Amino acid sequence: MDPHVHPDVHHIADDIGTMEIRGAAKIADSAATALQIQARESDAETPDAFRAEMRAAARTLHDTRPTAVSLPNALRYVLHGMDGVTVEQLRESSVVAAERFRERLDHAQADLGLVGANRLKDGDCIMTHCHSTAVLACVEAAVDQGKELTAVVKETRPRNQGHITAERLHELGVPVTLIVDSAARRYLNEVDHVMVGADSIAADGSVINKIGTSGLAVNARDRGTPVVVAAQTFKLHPGTLTGHSVDIEMRDESEVLSAEEKAALGNPTVANPAFDVTPPRYVDAIVTERGQFPPESIVMLMRELFGEQTTEPWVEPVV
Repeated sequence: MDPHVHPDVHHIADDIGTMEIRGAAKIADSAATALQIQARESDAETPDAFRAEMRAAARTLHDTRPTAVSLPNALRYVLHGMDGVTVEQLRESSVVAAERFRERLDHAQADLGLVGANRLKDGDCIMTHCHSTAVLACVEAAVDQGKELTAVVKETRPRNQGHITAERLHELGVPVTLIVDSAARRYLNEVDHVMVGADSIAADGSVINKIGTSGLAVNARDRGTPVVVAAQTFKLHPGTLTGHSVDIEMRDESEVLSAEEKAALGNPTVANPAFDVTPPRYVDAIVTERGQFPPESIVMLMRELFGEQTTEPWVEPVV
């Protein structure tokens, strides 16, 4: 534990790493909040020391979830907004940048919801996978418009994030049918849209999302059911513009089997990938707060937002 990093930053990082804080929007908001805390509470005496503390705090947060692209994008936004020649100027600019990022995050979700709601008609049934606040924003906006919807919700093993989605949809007044993951193909003929979120989106329009998304998208294409990905633009992965691949996080095997269960089965090797990659040919549309895009045009949006640069400002500068 870096002693220069505020304890609250370590606490937030731990909550992100253990998935107490989950969902890309909440992760991004929490990361910006953590850097805001670090800036406010820093007792650095020189500008160089302040910058070093902010980079250390950002690295602590960055290392918790290697594939959650909303996390580095939040860090990138705040650190790029850090400006000044004195500690107080650096502190103030960092706090302001973090607050501005969080405000834009709030507006973006509502704007995305309105865009996604336009794809939904009264009487539509959607199928969801995992838990996505962006998908819920689309559903909520559609319900607010007076549209009656129903949903088929996949449990999404091993952590059953689909249960959270089912609960939230119930709160919105949307009737839910909860199914085990392996039953998805059976119900695809009964739904009008598959709606999923994204952990990150690559420059070629590939979607990195909770494991099982890719198989669902392939089955949906075979059934002729459109696949809509709802994601705010902070999910775009600028590193892929320069050919970097996206790491797939492997979660702890205890999420699948307890130590006792594993021993009873003869100690098999347990693989627990958190995400998979859905090729763009299986995705009909990507809905963002900037509008709706076909997957192949995401690269243009990414260049507009990030340019060609993919810097990592939390990395210590080479002297």
